[in-house]
Amino acid sequence: MPEVKLSDGIVTLSPLRLDDAEAHLAGEDEELVRRLNGGPGTREGVEAYIRHCADQWATAGPLRAFGIRAGADEVLAGTIDLRFTAEGLAPGQVNVAYGLYSSWRGRGLATRAVLLVSRYAASEGGQEAVIRVEPDNAASVAVAQRAGFAPGKRTRSEDGTRLHWYIRDLRIGTP
Repeated sequence: MPEVKLSDGIVTLSPLRLDDAEAHLAGEDEELVRRLNGGPGTREGVEAYIRHCADQWATAGPLRAFGIRAGADEVLAGTIDLRFTAEGLAPGQVNVAYGLYSSWRGRGLATRAVLLVSRYAASEGGQEAVIRVEPDNAASVAVAQRAGFAPGKRTRSEDGTRLHWYIRDLRIGTP
C-alpha cells in the first residue's frame, strides 16, 4: 500500500489500517450507522472492509479510503473516502463521502478533510468532486458549502432516498 499522508497541520488523512478497526467500532453511533454504514458494524465486517480498502490502494482501484486523524497523536476521528467511479457519476467526477465520530463533530474537521481529499482527487485526475447528501443532513450540507461546493442536481438512490448533489470544480484549484 502506498504511503499517502495528507495534512493541513490540524487534520491528517492516511489510508485506513487494520489497527483502526477498534477505534472505528467505538466511534460508530446511530448517525453514522443510519447515513453511511447501513447497519451497525462488527469487528469482522470492519476488518474485511479495511482489507478491501488496502487492496484498492495496492491495485490503484477506484476507492481511496482515508482515516481522518486529529491532533499530534493522529487519533482516528472518522473516515473519508473517494470513489473515482460510482453509479450516477460522469467521467471525471469523484464521489466524496465522510463521517466523523460524535465526539469530533462541530470542530471543522470534516471541512478540512474534504478540502484535503479534494486536492488529492485533483492530483489523481479528478475534474469534479461530488458530495451527495440527504436534504435533512444539515451538518453535511454545511460542510459541503464551507468547502466551496455549489448545489447541483437532485437524485434518488437505488433505495429511493432523496439526495442533493454538491459539486466543486477541481480544475480551478482548491484552497
